[in-house]
Amino acid sequence: MNKKLWEASLSIKKKSNLYKFEKFISKKYNYKSNKNYKKLFNWSINNTDLFWSSIWDYTSVKGKKVEKFKHSKEFIKNKFFVNSRLNFAENLLSKKDNSKAITFISENGYRETRSWKSLNYNTAKLIHCFKKNKISEKDRIAAYMANQIETVECFLATSTIGAIWSSCSPDFGTQGLIERFSQIKPKILIITDRYYYNGKEINILERLPLILNKIKSIKTVLIVNYPGKKYLKQKKSKSIKLYNLDKIYKIKYNEIKFKRFDFDHELAILYSSGTTGKPKCICHRSGGVLLQHLKEHQLHCEIKPDDNVFYFTTCGWMMWNWLLTCLASRASIVLFDGFPMYKKDDLLFKIADSEKITLFGVSAKYIDQLRKLNTKIKSKFKLTKLKTICSTGSPLSSDNFQYVYNNIKKNVHLTSIAGGTDIVSCFVLGNIYSPVYKGQIQNNGLGMNIDIFSDKGKSLINKKGELVCKSPFPSMPKLFWNDKNNKKYKNAYFTKFKNVWHHGDYAERKKNGGYIIYGRSDATLNPGGVRLGTAEIYSVVEKFKNIKESIVVSQSWDNDVRIILFLVLSKPNSLDDFFIQKLKKTIRSEASQRHVPAKIIEVSDIPRTKNGKIVELAVKNIIEGNKIKNIQVLANPNVLKQYKNLKQLKS
Repeated sequence: MNKKLWEASLSIKKKSNLYKFEKFISKKYNYKSNKNYKKLFNWSINNTDLFWSSIWDYTSVKGKKVEKFKHSKEFIKNKFFVNSRLNFAENLLSKKDNSKAITFISENGYRETRSWKSLNYNTAKLIHCFKKNKISEKDRIAAYMANQIETVECFLATSTIGAIWSSCSPDFGTQGLIERFSQIKPKILIITDRYYYNGKEINILERLPLILNKIKSIKTVLIVNYPGKKYLKQKKSKSIKLYNLDKIYKIKYNEIKFKRFDFDHELAILYSSGTTGKPKCICHRSGGVLLQHLKEHQLHCEIKPDDNVFYFTTCGWMMWNWLLTCLASRASIVLFDGFPMYKKDDLLFKIADSEKITLFGVSAKYIDQLRKLNTKIKSKFKLTKLKTICSTGSPLSSDNFQYVYNNIKKNVHLTSIAGGTDIVSCFVLGNIYSPVYKGQIQNNGLGMNIDIFSDKGKSLINKKGELVCKSPFPSMPKLFWNDKNNKKYKNAYFTKFKNVWHHGDYAERKKNGGYIIYGRSDATLNPGGVRLGTAEIYSVVEKFKNIKESIVVSQSWDNDVRIILFLVLSKPNSLDDFFIQKLKKTIRSEASQRHVPAKIIEVSDIPRTKNGKIVELAVKNIIEGNKIKNIQVLANPNVLKQYKNLKQLKS
């Protein structure tokens, strides 16, 4: 039976944004509100045009709304709000007073804030700089920056003038950056001079000559100093215009005049992980992203004006874009840059407590690390303002759900969310009406017609299958860059099921409407032809405190496949037969006999992407002697050497 961990009280539900939204549509569309999420969700699916129109009105989007929708039999040809116009940045610059808009905190404790007034001023000054350098609509501006306030201001200035933003965090190596930005040919590169991680200073400016040599489209470089530090010295260039941001910020402020662009105007280019080939450049549209984020923030995450929202992310991950849009709900955002456990395991919660964070967002892996360290958060911090904890990046295990309520905060809305760079938002996430059940994501997002399909396209309940979306939605990508006739776009999502978005997640929908994600479809295991999710093994392995990390893959063997489990142990070289048998026995009893690995092997590290996601496909390819297509996307590619030609996998 599903274990209920938390449910909002009736008084909380009645004070919620979701309840106010129900009242709003009740007056407008004769919808009868009753605090029932399933009913509201069904209305959003059965009245798609009305629903998205009501999101525009309820969230008070600044722009010209035209109630015109283009319905097409082809999924990606559907259009929302045809001929409507808005400016993305105008909606984010939602206040102009002296209250706090953004807080920056580095791992070493350096802190600075930016008022709404200053945020507007600095954005205006950057607009002047961009226009002076002949940046116009749809030109690309690329950022290689730390997660600092200036990065947000550069993004706002870019979207104000209708240029297209694209960013990579400094932990992307030079080759990874070149591979991405060279495809989109930016005119301006904005670069932080350095960054810090776990106490180490890393000079980014040293990488600049190679970047400029490889990406000839860059004609202007804007250098930003790391907060609290003086500029690192940089040689002048004859062929490139070099600016220091502090000089830009000294120019006279001019009032911003927001030009409103088409609802589908290009906003930003994000990148696929690139683990199966060259990273795909996914171009997102302004209006769709804005509406989707406003819906998720206000109706699913209950973000309200003057809330303080934190998400641990870099500007190379889609959650950075998601965090920024909280400004459109008149909330304040908190940026952190550096190692989340620098000098103390509970560093982020110290920040959450002192900054009066209302929504605290982290990765599932971070919560798992806290649990393994047995970190007792609630005995040290009161977290009185904390209403919501979000988790994403990978499935959150049942044990980690329980850990949050036992050791972080008892009365909190824990909302596991899942979506991706592909939609720069969520397919499934939380809501204040439904209970939180152990190990489950609460429900579909409103307006997101999600289902679980069998390989034959049959809808499944209480069975594992493919996560799909059966109806178009506003935040689907506008296009893939350099993609003639949308070939890459269609191949990415529409080859498995006809005219149905196939997301590539192996998942299960429960009778109560909740979801369990079992991992990526391309990483599923098929011993004896039976499909198993890697998350089912990870959830068992996570219980062992002496296991720091693990990665599980399948290996082709004897006309079938067998499961191989690699472990990183707290005490290196401590894997023995006794522990192997204990681990196998636990997997057998808590998962099944089919889940038991054929081989359990100790390694010193796990390969991962720059965003911290483990790369099962790379390990599978290397143990089977296949070529790794795009090793540059890995944060630690050298670790793959220890997976190559292993004697244990020869028999």
